[in-house]
Amino acid sequence: MDMQIEQIEKQLEGLSEAELQKVLEDTRRVLEEKRKKRQEEVKRQIIELADSVGLEVSFRVKGKPGEIRTVRRRGKAAPKYRHPADPTLTWSGRGQMPRWLRDLVDQGHDKEEFRIRD
Repeated sequence: MDMQIEQIEKQLEGLSEAELQKVLEDTRRVLEEKRKKRQEEVKRQIIELADSVGLEVSFRVKGKPGEIRTVRRRGKAAPKYRHPADPTLTWSGRGQMPRWLRDLVDQGHDKEEFRIRD
């Protein structure tokens, strides 16, 4: 392998800047394709292993090292549900259902009974 690299380096020395740029772009493209192919193979193996023990998995894409990822923050949402006896207890419908509403639903109520009507 080292001999192959030495031969490639000698060939690169004879190329123009434009040719070297093309080689660089092609090399990055091939490297990215190989990386994605390896990721897909690892994902397939993980899913297969999880299935074998009755688990479900999901994947998140991790940012590149040094990459700044912007997070879009949502503003405070208006309440959509209100407790029937305590109007200070509200829920926007985002995130986990609050305990007071979960308790009412567990008692047989439909959460839509507590929706705030405009």
